[in-house]
Amino acid sequence: MEIKAVFDSIIVRPLPEEETTYGSIIVPDMGKEKHLTGDIISVGPGRRSPLSGELIPMAMKVGQRVILPQVGITKLEDEEGELVACDEGKVLATINYERLTGIEED
Repeated sequence: MEIKAVFDSIIVRPLPEEETTYGSIIVPDMGKEKHLTGDIISVGPGRRSPLSGELIPMAMKVGQRVILPQVGITKLEDEEGELVACDEGKVLATINYERLTGIEED
């Protein structure tokens, strides 16, 4: 099954969450609001301008790492695990590891 984004939506594969540990004790993150971090796997073509009808292209690209809120997203399942779908406007931030570390990420 292939899931493909339409209009101004994106589909993101969330990264696994990391647990905080102290020695052999796992500390749960209960009560903390967390954002989702993941990689974009599909991007729609964009949306139409309500005034002119012209296509407004997407700013996001496949492969970008993004941060999304916990609310206003749709969770999906595929053969490889959980996916998240939302419109492009829900993206809180993009992460550019090359600029942070000086090392290109594959």
